[in-house]
Amino acid sequence: MFGMARWKQIPTSSISEESDELVTNPTCETIILTLIDTMDSLRPHERPTAFDRILAPIHRWIWRNAERRVQKLLRFGETETDGGRDILRAAEVTSDPLLRRLYLEHAIDEFRHGVLFRRRAAALLNESQSSSSSTFQADWLAPGGHGLDDLQVDGESDDSMLAFLHLSEKAAASRFSVYRDVMQHDPSTRAIFEEILHDETFHMNYTFTQLARVAPQRHGRHLWRARLSRLWKTYLRLATGLAGILGSIMLTIQYFVLLPPFAWFAKRAERREHDGWVPVSAERNQSLDRQY
Repeated sequence: MFGMARWKQIPTSSISEESDELVTNPTCETIILTLIDTMDSLRPHERPTAFDRILAPIHRWIWRNAERRVQKLLRFGETETDGGRDILRAAEVTSDPLLRRLYLEHAIDEFRHGVLFRRRAAALLNESQSSSSSTFQADWLAPGGHGLDDLQVDGESDDSMLAFLHLSEKAAASRFSVYRDVMQHDPSTRAIFEEILHDETFHMNYTFTQLARVAPQRHGRHLWRARLSRLWKTYLRLATGLAGILGSIMLTIQYFVLLPPFAWFAKRAERREHDGWVPVSAERNQSLDRQY
């Protein structure tokens, strides 16, 4: 795994330069070595969730269209880059030197993912001659990438930040595994998802390991709180998408059901009118001596 390979290249002594306690504290040494050993024994990919597997036919239909593919890749690149900025900010505000190091590596991965998505989108644009008309994206079913959902990094503790990152990376790994599987018709884009999936799996596991380290007694509570927050945001996303669909249906019904009767009455009234000038009655043709 790419993220893992970079992590293994970081010796324990280089991490301890930021804190003397990491050199003399055997517990921190054990945690770091355990983290590396755990990464070696992990499965290469995260298994997609049941919900993502159910949506696989929809994703296959969406990704088969070249224009939609370009638009989603561009949106993924923007989301990954935005998430990298937030994680970089988290590295600045945390007081934990080990988390700072891991956050920096994580942010580098996110920026690299954004570059990969944008380059692939540019390549597809050069290959495709399709028009720029808008197409159905279904982003409300599964948002592009994972991002940080406009998380206020400055107001988050290390515990809540790690819990949120763990669930975000886990969801991203699940979706990207589905995207990889449905991209049989585009080997180049499939290879990009395959590459990024390695990093997402590593991010998912290191955030859980570090959460258990910084909050050994409360990490389960933080995960449930983060799950409820993501569930609420998922509800808002689905409700927004459903409201857009229902609004379009209602406007269509009004256009084809309510407007035709008004048009018929207007044409009927028009037939009753005489052509040309119509003489005004004597009662209405008097001089004006008042306002009305």
